[in-house]
Amino acid sequence: MVNRFFSYISLFQIVCVVCLVTSLIGCGQTNTSAQKPNIIFIMSDDHATNAISAYGSHLANVASTPNIDRLAAEGAILNNCFANNSICTPSRAAILTGQFSHVNGVRTLSDQLDTTTVHLAHHLQAIGYNTALIGKWHLHSEPQGFGYWNVLPDQGLYFNPEFIEKGQDEHSDFHNRTAQTHEGYVSDIITDLAIDWLQKQAKDQPFMLMMHHKAPHALWEYHPKYKDLFKDVEIPEPASLFENMKHRSDATRDVGNTLMRLAQRMSGQIKISSVHNYDEWPTGKLNIDGLDQKQIIRAVYQKYLKDYLRTVASVDESVGRVLDYLKENDLEDNTIIIYTSDQGMFLGEHQYLDKRWMFDEAIKMPFLIRYPRAIEVKTELNSLISNVDFAPTLLDYAGANVPDNMQGRSFKSLLEGDELTDWPSSIYYRYWMHRSTTPAHYGIRTAEYKLVFYYALNLDANNYGHPDTKAAWELYDLKNDPLEMNNVYGLAEYQDVIIDLKRQLKNTKKQIGDTDEQYPELLQRLKITK
Repeated sequence: MVNRFFSYISLFQIVCVVCLVTSLIGCGQTNTSAQKPNIIFIMSDDHATNAISAYGSHLANVASTPNIDRLAAEGAILNNCFANNSICTPSRAAILTGQFSHVNGVRTLSDQLDTTTVHLAHHLQAIGYNTALIGKWHLHSEPQGFGYWNVLPDQGLYFNPEFIEKGQDEHSDFHNRTAQTHEGYVSDIITDLAIDWLQKQAKDQPFMLMMHHKAPHALWEYHPKYKDLFKDVEIPEPASLFENMKHRSDATRDVGNTLMRLAQRMSGQIKISSVHNYDEWPTGKLNIDGLDQKQIIRAVYQKYLKDYLRTVASVDESVGRVLDYLKENDLEDNTIIIYTSDQGMFLGEHQYLDKRWMFDEAIKMPFLIRYPRAIEVKTELNSLISNVDFAPTLLDYAGANVPDNMQGRSFKSLLEGDELTDWPSSIYYRYWMHRSTTPAHYGIRTAEYKLVFYYALNLDANNYGHPDTKAAWELYDLKNDPLEMNNVYGLAEYQDVIIDLKRQLKNTKKQIGDTDEQYPELLQRLKITK
């Protein structure tokens, strides 16, 4: 009887030990590689929110993006996500580093990301992630922090593009490495390479894939299968296409990269030696003979939008392929998938193309995210989010510490329905790359107002030979004027608003370390433009 009692005790002890060990292992699994979410970060180049049907713009009924829209339907859509510097290279650096341009050193298109910079991919590698980068890089230096990369040199080509792959010609300078030509269309090839990499991933190790499309960047060379898309469709025009510029300040009234200028380039009236040489538009010239100015603008708008949206169609198709892959391989539940762009893009609004300006069409970024384990379907987030917040958010989801040198903040809690009373009520923007067609400027955007100072000087950054232009302030009342067609800076009823916004702007600049004291010529312009 006694022996049987001790046998029961021994058996009980064994069971308890086994249960304890199992429990400890189970508890630990939330911090092991196997339980960390996979991350797929899909980023296009120059994809405006107005060209994504989930955002419900004037284009939504004629230019649908059903696969990208799935992310909003099955996850969350950010309605107020902004680039802190709306040009490709600086925005990409901000996304990786979580830092503003003056901190990470990437202010203009010509600046490169220092290879010693520790960024998002390094931090994920440190906690067990397999990391990869496929597609457009455009940060000029050799990619770091990625176990595998295969990238387009510079802007890359739409047809039969070249790629530089990690491990290829390693002893040569990155810019001089031998590239491999891939036959086909660039959006398809990037998708093929991405899925091929995904197929090779071990099931017990989390991964982060950054999949970066070239499209819909200029010049807009669409896949031949989409040549008849929009053939008999009249693309709706934006309300600001024929904006009366009289309300503008001296800094912006008579400058800008306009559709009219694009028409002149396309017809051969203006010749410019540039990578964006629109007089060599690859999908055919536009005959504007005999048309008046409004007719020219309308004709150019139709061609521009149709070609642009045709390249978007291939990107949307690509997103669908990735979503299908995740479903077919039981990866949906534990994979965070994001679709975004490096900034916005003017699609005829204010009669502009390109980006750079602090108008919403240029600085607003699409951001759609699906993560079934944590984000409710059809979530809409209206908080003001900056691209410096991306890296902290992904590190937060991965269970990694956010380093102190990241200036952004995780919005994971906001995505999951929490209300953060201390979330920033404004975003800071600075475009450094002064040109006579887009003056250098900085500003602050709140939910209701936007205050911009066009200091119009070449500072620190490559000046590209452009002369200094006129300096001025502009203010937009976003609640009453969401299309930003009425600069109200000079109106007496807004003076208290201006004083408050200037105070906020100064405090923000001090907080992030981007003060004006180091630029005497800028301070002088501030004094004379009050």
